[in-house]
Amino acid sequence: MAYDVTFIPGDGTGPEIAEATKRVLDATGVAFNWDVQEAGIDIMETAGTPLPDSVLESIRRTKVAIKGPITTPVGTGFRSVNVALRKAIDLYACVRPCKSYEGVRSKYDNIDLVIVRENTEDLYAGIEFEKDTPDAKKIIAEIEALTGENIREHSGISIKPISVEGTRRIVQYAFDYAREFGRKKVTAVHKANIMKYTDGLFLAVATEVAAQNPDIEFEERIVDNMCMQLVQKPELYDVLVLPNLYGDVLSDLCAGLVGGLGVAPGANIGTEAALFEPTHGSAPKYAGLNKVNPMAMMLSGVMMLRYLKETEAADRMENAIAEVIREGTDVTYDMKEDRNDPTAVGTSGVADALVKKLQG
Repeated sequence: MAYDVTFIPGDGTGPEIAEATKRVLDATGVAFNWDVQEAGIDIMETAGTPLPDSVLESIRRTKVAIKGPITTPVGTGFRSVNVALRKAIDLYACVRPCKSYEGVRSKYDNIDLVIVRENTEDLYAGIEFEKDTPDAKKIIAEIEALTGENIREHSGISIKPISVEGTRRIVQYAFDYAREFGRKKVTAVHKANIMKYTDGLFLAVATEVAAQNPDIEFEERIVDNMCMQLVQKPELYDVLVLPNLYGDVLSDLCAGLVGGLGVAPGANIGTEAALFEPTHGSAPKYAGLNKVNPMAMMLSGVMMLRYLKETEAADRMENAIAEVIREGTDVTYDMKEDRNDPTAVGTSGVADALVKKLQG
């Protein structure tokens, strides 16, 4: 049986790492029908949008997608293709494992954490009002009338919605994930001591859900303390479940514990579809140079195989990646002890080594 999968190369260095990843996934022996769809800056000129309707239609049809990184302009233009994709298909759970691999330079060993981040609410919901606009002035006046709090005149406003329904499903997802993958503990991360009606709601609902899942240990941590705890004693934690903004920030912190974004995969899961992608950006200055590390997207491919219940193929692919990292020969410059090491291979060279291991 062949799986229909939407394949989005992305832009910047995306097409290079995406092609390398596709080659390795094909080498596992699992059969795929790849539906190639373009999204990002490169398609804007002809499509008029970085996210054509055909991309969403494909994902709704195949139910599974894998995507290279896509550039998001800073401060202007289209908000974010990544955010738009998650909202359009209700990919409410962002899952980012952070795992140590022998051979990756890091100050820590034996890290094995999973970030489960709510993907549709919080400050990333995109409900914003630009400073000095009529709508911003109206919102400011309304807030002042309701609360008596003074807001400076020239303020931009962002809204932070956190709902019972959104919280319940992400926390339940974290418990289900922990159960499926043999994890022992879920930690809810929040700032309920200050934001009592948003983060306070998140904590209250998380506590209710935890009571319905007594087979998995549960605890809660305030987000700033959590950051310190992760730096000092990350071995105490397992699955972290967080609102959107904190999840984004802490997933990068946890990636730093295991050597950086080059080995940080990600998945966005909904009830109807799933999208797999690396955590890092598109690095457009390296586009076309066959230089960047494709392993984060390859590890996202491993997550996709597990989602498809192709567990044996997922294990073989992850083991092959771990072996290549451990050997340290067929890796890109960023994974060498000396970044100027002339023996570093390019993006395609990593794929060559992995294909050889998987087919050997």
